[in-house]
Amino acid sequence: MKVVTYQRLQLPSQTFFVRLAVIFGVVAIGLASAWFMEHNGHWVTGMDNQIVWGMPHVFAVFLIVAASGALNVASIGTVFGLSTYKPLGRLSGLLAIALLAGGLSVLVLDLGRPDRLIVAMTHYNFSSIFAWNIFLYTGFMGVVGLYLWTMMDRPMNVHNKAAGVLAFVWRLGLTTGTGLIFGFLIAREAFDAAVLAPLFIAMSFAFGLAIFILVLAVLYDCSGRPIASYLVRRMGRLLAIFVAAVQYFVIVQHLAGLYAAEHAGVERFILIDGGAITMLFWIGQVVTGGLIPMVMLLGSKENLTLSRVCWASVLIITGGLVQIYVIIIGGQAYPLELFPGMEVSSTFFDGTVNLYIPSIAEIGLGIGGCAIAATIAMIGMRVLDFLPSDLSDKTVNPHHKN
Repeated sequence: MKVVTYQRLQLPSQTFFVRLAVIFGVVAIGLASAWFMEHNGHWVTGMDNQIVWGMPHVFAVFLIVAASGALNVASIGTVFGLSTYKPLGRLSGLLAIALLAGGLSVLVLDLGRPDRLIVAMTHYNFSSIFAWNIFLYTGFMGVVGLYLWTMMDRPMNVHNKAAGVLAFVWRLGLTTGTGLIFGFLIAREAFDAAVLAPLFIAMSFAFGLAIFILVLAVLYDCSGRPIASYLVRRMGRLLAIFVAAVQYFVIVQHLAGLYAAEHAGVERFILIDGGAITMLFWIGQVVTGGLIPMVMLLGSKENLTLSRVCWASVLIITGGLVQIYVIIIGGQAYPLELFPGMEVSSTFFDGTVNLYIPSIAEIGLGIGGCAIAATIAMIGMRVLDFLPSDLSDKTVNPHHKN
């Protein structure tokens, strides 16, 4: 492999600013949605006192989980020493920071009182997983920033391995903490499962790599530069493994739930009787986000083209959003078990399945968070050298013969 050089995002100024203006427009929609909900109150959303985490949380959790996975490309090159992925380390770190910032923006703007964030930042209840995550999220940005410094500053290159190991361990902790937000909620039968921690780690690998592949493909298609078929096949095969891991942990999660008699009701709700939730689980999560991409990615090497990998990535991202929706909304839609073994009914809808229909404002806020992530990534690539100048076989394929 030859020495890798880097460059900034090469787009004509007019084209760059037009695209940035379009993204700013989407950010404005997100901010307007947040203002509308904050000004009128959350009664204008589909959320209520039964389903308190709605569509904004689906987008936020997806972006946070994907942020950890986006850094996986850099970790493979630095921590595990696979030279093929090393040229992509800088872009990987930038996308990790951008996605996390986008996800946290959605969370902050959905608080109802964003000005009270300072309270959460200065008063900690360390018996709460939410307090732990404040340090995990902010620390992740600092650690990835240090990691990028060791990549981009030649005198700091000697510390790249150590920074990479720290970032790898930190992001595993971040994703574990995010999964345990739900795993520690024992009041919700659908959430009460330790397997959510490794499931979220597997989801982060799949979602983050899928987003990274799409971003990389778009960037190099815009500049008319090729991406080595060797790299495409390696990332495609790796993506298939990550998707298979997600499906494995989903199977373990539901088999464990079916084995425990106390969870039989919620498992039946998710898998059979949940109506829209059940359809989303089987069609959106399992088939669209799992089985179809695996079939696409596990074919012969000759058929594993960039276009095929990109389409599989789109399906994985779509299925990932559906999966987060099923976990968060489906878990809240099933009624709380207030009195085990007893049938509960009251005027407060106790014992009944909760209905949730997301509002346009909620969806707008979630999409706005995605646009914030895109804005950070675009500006970062425009002002600093994040992109490898050449991703041809002679650069990334260690078996290439000149």
